[in-house]
Amino acid sequence: MEQSQISLGAYRTFHGPSPFQYPFQTMVSTLPFNPGSSSDASPTGAAQPASNLNMDSATAFAAIALAAVSWDGVLTMAGSRALRHSLDYRKPYQHYGQKAMVSLMDSLLAELRQVGPQHLMVEAAEQLNPRQRATAYAVAAEIMRSDGPLQDDERNILTNLATTLELHEADTAPVLAAMDVLHADVLDG
Repeated sequence: MEQSQISLGAYRTFHGPSPFQYPFQTMVSTLPFNPGSSSDASPTGAAQPASNLNMDSATAFAAIALAAVSWDGVLTMAGSRALRHSLDYRKPYQHYGQKAMVSLMDSLLAELRQVGPQHLMVEAAEQLNPRQRATAYAVAAEIMRSDGPLQDDERNILTNLATTLELHEADTAPVLAAMDVLHADVLDG
């Protein structure tokens, strides 16, 4: 398996097999968010970070997946594998070369560090049509289940994501039920 290394600035460097198999690396570290770096105001009057990313729908979909896997500021090996799996077989990502995937992830990680996962999800949601939003929610739910049953914080993030994506409970409840079946322990009776 390919060995990889990531430099996270002041954070530790990860060495080992990369589940991505891309030159960008798997981070098992905290992601330093800098959400107070802008004076732009949100509709609620709160300061929002300025975005440096020009987002099309493919970038937005990947952004929601990345924000879901790192909602708590940590990108784990299990989360990295789930993120990779969620993108690798989908169009257009299956046709991206290694450099294109590296560039996409590098730009999304930089944006994530600048604005944090909540703002990244909001920014990305604006670029997706209703079908893409529903799929992005399902992918986020699956990614969050990649490391075990949903925790209360993860449920809250998914509730906020559903609101951001303008999805109703009638749309999201079946997704969560399917994730419970899909990720059930095979040894449970």
